[in-house]
Amino acid sequence: MAKSTTGSTRNQSGNSTPFIPKGVFSGRVRRVLLNPDDYPDEWEDKGGYAGMAGVFFSPLDSPTINVDEDQFALPLFPNFKQPPTHNEVVYIIGLPNPFSQLSPSKISYYYFQSINIWNSVHHNAIPDPLWADPEDNSNGGNGDYTQTEAGVPLRQSSDGDTEIKLGETFIEKLDTRALQLYEGDVTHEGRWGNSIRFGSTSNDGIPTNTWSEEGEDGDPITIIRNGQHEELTDPWIPQVEDINEDKSNIYLTSTQKIPINAINTKYSSYDNEPIIPNEYVDSQVILNSNRLIFNSRTDSILLSAEKSIFLGSNDSVNITAANKTVVECKDIKFGDKDATEPIILGNKFLADLQKLCTQLVALGTALQTPIGAGPPFVPNAAIPVPAVNVTQAAQTIINKIEKYKSKVTTTK
Repeated sequence: MAKSTTGSTRNQSGNSTPFIPKGVFSGRVRRVLLNPDDYPDEWEDKGGYAGMAGVFFSPLDSPTINVDEDQFALPLFPNFKQPPTHNEVVYIIGLPNPFSQLSPSKISYYYFQSINIWNSVHHNAIPDPLWADPEDNSNGGNGDYTQTEAGVPLRQSSDGDTEIKLGETFIEKLDTRALQLYEGDVTHEGRWGNSIRFGSTSNDGIPTNTWSEEGEDGDPITIIRNGQHEELTDPWIPQVEDINEDKSNIYLTSTQKIPINAINTKYSSYDNEPIIPNEYVDSQVILNSNRLIFNSRTDSILLSAEKSIFLGSNDSVNITAANKTVVECKDIKFGDKDATEPIILGNKFLADLQKLCTQLVALGTALQTPIGAGPPFVPNAAIPVPAVNVTQAAQTIINKIEKYKSKVTTTK
């Protein structure tokens, strides 16, 4: 359902409002413009997509229930956007806008970071007492945020719902965890258990992690994770990535040994089997998920390796090509790595076999001609010529037996 903010609806012209402090200040987010449907009037008033990711706010030092149109801020950075939730507190600064060249006093407001009130990667919204309704928390009331004796609010939720207004579609998930940090880490974490870690081997890191068994402290590793795994500990306890339990992940390693449980490690087709994935110690890239798709829309997928390319499946390996399949190799084995039975070269063998069969037909026809009865026997003149031909054709096949065998492909 479309929503409308309350207060003034005048078109913003770049003027700053008198009660808003100068410099960097903080404001509580009331509305976020992300699409034309949630707040159609405000969306149109702020220029449609030109105002996307902009927020209406109330200054913390001048709180008000009404949201004036001049209390509007755009993202400060053009190439990096992190829209806040409703009721999060953001840093705001007044800076030049397109009208500032005509009048330096005309400015607009820009926000550049949500304040880390709860130290939560999921959200940092805090309820506004002015909006609180003892009977209805849908506008961002106190809900299960209570005051301690020291005056610090604490979040206490037993049913997974904090009943605080976070947006039109944002549903709070209290089990979303932050990443466990180690010395020297640089991390970027989303709100839903997706993250990027620019980390390193940390032999004495607490708690232990799965990538520091090998290598030296400081050896780089990059972990991209989409979807955290479930744990039985309290949800505010940070989590360490688990390549086997997280939803989807990419590991870029340098010297680390990663304990991945590869689905198929049956390397019996090798004379010298490769190192199994969870024992390999060197730089590698690991992609791990329930399904992997490599799709090249206009050109090719090229796989190359110094030693081997292994295709292993617990069910089947299927190859489909619209035109042809080419396998160029000096030694091809079917069925077993020790296969010794050569494949017959079909065209050559069938050509010679056709000749032999043709001669056999001619011989058979000739033999059907009656031979004179009683002595003296008269030789059938039709027999010698086809008999000679059959003999020669058969001998030719015998002489070429080895040449019919494939020198490349064998089977068992």
